[in-house]
Amino acid sequence: MQEIITQILSHVRSTWRYRWYMVLVSVPLCIGGWTFVQLMPDQYEASARVYLDTQSILKPLMRGLAVDSNVRSQIDIMTKTLLSRPNMEKVARMTDLDLRAKTPDQMDDLLDMLSGKIKLEEVPRARDLYKIRYEDSNPQLAKKVVQSLLTIFVENTLGESRKDTDSAQGFLDQQIKEYEARLVASEDRLKDFKRRNIGRMPGEGSDYFQNLQAAIGDKEQAELQLKEAEDRRQELARQLQDSDSMPAYTAPTSAATSATPELDARINNLQSRLDELLLKYTNQHPDVIAVKRTIADLQKQKQEVLAAQAKNSQGGENEPATNPYQAQLKLALSEADANVAALKGRVNAYEKRVENLKKLVNILPEVEEQLKQLNRDYDVTKRNYELLLARRESASLSEQMNQNTDSVKFRVVDPPYVPPTPSGPDRPLLSSGALGGGIVAGLVFAIFLAQLNPTFESRRALMEATNLPVLGGVSMIWTDGQSRRRRMDLLGFSFVIVILLGFYSAVMAMQILGINPIAHIKGLL
Repeated sequence: MQEIITQILSHVRSTWRYRWYMVLVSVPLCIGGWTFVQLMPDQYEASARVYLDTQSILKPLMRGLAVDSNVRSQIDIMTKTLLSRPNMEKVARMTDLDLRAKTPDQMDDLLDMLSGKIKLEEVPRARDLYKIRYEDSNPQLAKKVVQSLLTIFVENTLGESRKDTDSAQGFLDQQIKEYEARLVASEDRLKDFKRRNIGRMPGEGSDYFQNLQAAIGDKEQAELQLKEAEDRRQELARQLQDSDSMPAYTAPTSAATSATPELDARINNLQSRLDELLLKYTNQHPDVIAVKRTIADLQKQKQEVLAAQAKNSQGGENEPATNPYQAQLKLALSEADANVAALKGRVNAYEKRVENLKKLVNILPEVEEQLKQLNRDYDVTKRNYELLLARRESASLSEQMNQNTDSVKFRVVDPPYVPPTPSGPDRPLLSSGALGGGIVAGLVFAIFLAQLNPTFESRRALMEATNLPVLGGVSMIWTDGQSRRRRMDLLGFSFVIVILLGFYSAVMAMQILGINPIAHIKGLL
């Protein structure tokens, strides 16, 4: 630590030898700096505050019906792009600053100057409250610039909102046209596919293998019913054959037995069944044909029974007549034959259907797959088309809402204002900086000279520099004249420093009081 202090004192003593050179450098720099500060023009700061009200009573009412535009995001973008070149060009034209630029380079410098001096900032702890500031030597020009920025800020924010709505509306219209054409094309493809594959289309809610399994089941059921009908017919034929060996039947003469109630009942029942079948099938259906044939046989038997009864009534009461039991057996046998024939036709129809489905084992699944693909494409296109229509209506409603009401309301809290006192430059601070800069420059110059002409201030410094032993030293003996000159030199240096500080104090006092003597001199000249 002692060595460091010794070195510092050595440098101080070396620099002290060039103190007047320091004065010669510091004093002109300080005076020149103070003069320059005084010559700097006054700067006036114009400012304005604007509040952006993004809350609207229609927003909660139209939620879900109209598009809720992100106004906050638009405002953030505008605040970040306010200092863009197009906006600066608008400001230059609105304030006639563009008249100062004669060349493109001058115009670029002017726009750079504007963007550097304009300040747009959000007021702390106040949401959606912005402050616009601009500083210039001309207070009226500063006010015009702030007013122009305020106008551009308001117009661009509203314009961007409407521009976004128009562009969204145009995009939706274009997409709707494209999807409408795709929907028509899908419908045409589906229609042509169905026309080409008539008779091969799968049933609603079932596929090929389900249809094949159902057809096989229907065929097996029909075969079982046919087997039961054939067994019944054989039994009726056996009973009819056994009735031939029975004694001859003598018809009674009573008028009550001349009627055919059983045949009439069967005919009526079959007629009702025929009516039901005709509601579901055509006249060519096997069941319809079998029922009609049975009704015809019953009516024929009824005529035979009535004729036999009439003959018996004319020939006498002991004359043989047709046995009613055999007649009923014959009727049931005829009905069984008709039912067997109908069931055979049904079995044949189901067999043909199963054979046709088996032949289409490689075709129908492919048709079903293509149909599913077409339906899927059609459903997706239709769903997107309907969704785009709904979005367009929502966009149209939003556009009408934006046209009739303002989504953002601008409230100018403080209009553009320029205070009468200048906001800058900070002359006391700059003058202090000029004083400090001058002193530092003089000190650096003195240190530089001391380094150019180094001296040894002690025997120890000489010994350390030469690595040689120092045997002794000669002390300086000052005469009276030399001592007097040293005192006068010190007094003169102190006087110069005092004069410099006094001048600095006077300059500070004038600047604090707002007195500018250089401006008064210019006014007198």
